[in-house]
Order: sequence, then C-alpha cells, then structure tokens
Amino acid sequence: MSEKKVFDFEAKRRETIEQKRRSFERVVFDEFLGVDAVIDDNGSGHPLKLIDISADGCQFQIPFSAQAKNKFSTGAEVTLKLFFTKTSFLPVVIKVRRSSEYVDSKGDVYWRCGGEFDKSLPSFKALESFVQFIYKYAEFSCHDNAAHKVYFL
Repeated sequence: MSEKKVFDFEAKRRETIEQKRRSFERVVFDEFLGVDAVIDDNGSGHPLKLIDISADGCQFQIPFSAQAKNKFSTGAEVTLKLFFTKTSFLPVVIKVRRSSEYVDSKGDVYWRCGGEFDKSLPSFKALESFVQFIYKYAEFSCHDNAAHKVYFL
C-alpha cells in the first residue's frame, strides 16, 4: 500500500503570513520608521537598523565598533526612540539579551542585538498596538496585481 501525503494547508498559510510580515516589516523599517538609541545622559541618539519586532522584543544592528560592543552588550538596558515623524518619537526601553558580531553578504560587519521590551512603561501600550497592526496587516492584506485604470477624473 502506498503512503499518501497530506498537505498541511494551515502550516502553509502560517508560512505565507510570516513571509508577508517580514516583507512588510522591511518596508516599514527601511522607509517609514526611524530608530535611534539614546547613548548618553543628554539624550543624544545613535541611529540603528531594526531587523525584527514582536510583542516581547526586537532585534537590531549597528555598525560594529568597540563602543557599540560595550554600549550594547548582553545585560545592558537601552532606551530606543522610535520616530514615526521627523520630530516625534515613541520611547521604549529594552534589556539586551543577546549580542554578537554579524557579517552581512557584502562583508560589512555589524553588532547585532536582541532584547526584551520593558512592558511596564506607559509607551509600551502604543508599541504593542503597532506590533499587532504589523501582524494583522500580514494576515489580512491582499496583493493588487491588476493594471490600474482610471475610469473617471
């Protein structure tokens, strides 16, 4: 008797949603959201690149340097400013849980960190809603592959 393979539609659906979420995150992180890390008591910021985000934490990277390695080491508490406009930001605090050197496909070296959000801050409620939006957008968004025609002006 031959073994029949059963296709798991739910697993395929989850995989598709995850791919859409990561693609949407790339657009949001690269084109829309600016992120700075507060690096001193005066509130000076250092730009960083957000890689991934969830309700629990985020992953980010900055160009590798000894200063970056010291400032963003495992166990460090870091304040991030998530800029949604040029002048307004959402403050969040993360505790770095892992940090390591990362070399991308071009050979550029970065310090990559992953951390947990401080969920006790009032601003976390807004961040949590933003993360939920990203996940729901990936789940329910549709692709428009049709030609755009103007029927009236």
